[in-house]
Amino acid sequence: MESLPVAVVTVPFPAQGHLNQLLHVSLLLAGRGIPVHFAAPEPHLREARARVHGWDAGSFLALRFRALDVPAHASPDPDPSSPFPTHMQPLFEAFCDGGAARASLSALLHELSASHRRVVVLHDRMAAFAAGEAARLPNGEALGVHCLAASYNVGWMDPGHRLLRDHGMVFHPADACATKEFVALAKRMGQERRRAPGAGMVVNTCRALEGEFLDVLAAQSASSSDGHTLFAIGPLNPVLPATDAAAAAQAPAERHECLEWLDRQPPLSVLYISFGTTSSLRTEQARELAAALRDTNQRFVWVLRDADRADMRESGGARGLADAAASLLGDAAASLLGDAAAQGTGVVVTGWAPQLEILAHVATAAFMSHCGWNSTVEGLSHGKAILAWPMHSDQPWDAELVCKYLGAGVLVRPWEERGQVTPAAAIREATERAMRSEEGATVRERARALGQAIRAAVADGGSSRRDLDDLVAYVTR
Repeated sequence: MESLPVAVVTVPFPAQGHLNQLLHVSLLLAGRGIPVHFAAPEPHLREARARVHGWDAGSFLALRFRALDVPAHASPDPDPSSPFPTHMQPLFEAFCDGGAARASLSALLHELSASHRRVVVLHDRMAAFAAGEAARLPNGEALGVHCLAASYNVGWMDPGHRLLRDHGMVFHPADACATKEFVALAKRMGQERRRAPGAGMVVNTCRALEGEFLDVLAAQSASSSDGHTLFAIGPLNPVLPATDAAAAAQAPAERHECLEWLDRQPPLSVLYISFGTTSSLRTEQARELAAALRDTNQRFVWVLRDADRADMRESGGARGLADAAASLLGDAAASLLGDAAAQGTGVVVTGWAPQLEILAHVATAAFMSHCGWNSTVEGLSHGKAILAWPMHSDQPWDAELVCKYLGAGVLVRPWEERGQVTPAAAIREATERAMRSEEGATVRERARALGQAIRAAVADGGSSRRDLDDLVAYVTR
């Protein structure tokens, strides 16, 4: 029997920002007619499908979701006192080192190898064991997917690089931004990559954002364990058209209530606030932020929820404002948000929020963010300025890139003050700079221009579209 041409297997690292990017890659390739198998632990398959948005429902019909086994592991509650998601470490260790995910992936790859001419594994670089399994196949190869900024690699390789010096950027070493346990795991995955070099690297960025840094990486890629080819196909997330009340009236689907609230707000008047899925604000910090919002009378949409748990179990569901705010902030701060809601100046979302749609809305002016790369790219691709509040890992670097290199952000809290509670006065000052000052107007205009350039990159003839064409040609050759 004649073999089928090619099968692609995408293997994400089990954290939401990573799952999201690998799922977007999968949908992009499946949309080009390539059979794609998305392989992850079962709870994360479920959540990835539930949370992704911006795609037509029919896009998922071309994907096959394949469950990877993971040994039993602890899943403690998030610890708001720890900026780094230490509660996720048992899952990370079980997934990367436990052997079960590797074994179930190996079985899947051998099944596909027997029926296809070639099997291409696109793996998160933090799931580098997948490269080793691809290397065991007679007809397999691997490409790493870099879920961080491309520029992060430049800073990692050379913290004194000219591009950093020229823009006054500081690269904070990994052990200053993550736990020693996570850094050790990342180093083990680096060793896996060196034992089974890949054919290339896929990056969630584009030349409009990081062109100079991509040139640096391309110049040294021949000697890299990630292979000689660099595919800068970002942003991986869909870039949605601008939405307002008139456009929403034409949308047949049921919409999240926060979008209906945005429909009633003036253009470019709302601050969107979200700190991602891996960190929970300390109660006293959330109170200071609530007080700053009250003092500025700033319109806002605030995603106020617990961090994800390792096993993805619900953390209380979508509670009402009073219950959620009282639980997470305490009664005094809850009353602040309650007053905002009563006056129509703010909305609190206590469950999953449709981030892309919020960012695409014409009422949204800026994004107060933890600066995870996923959120950073989503914000900038929709032309929204970033109020940078990094929490851990690569986020301090992303804040440096956005504020100092791209000029599209305002820093809320310097990384050096990460152990302190940022007072309401400092948050208020950063908010007013971003939303109401001449400096803020310049930053917002820079973000708007970047959004246009990013849209051009993914359009026909753009740099990201060309790299995606090259990736498809490479995979299907």
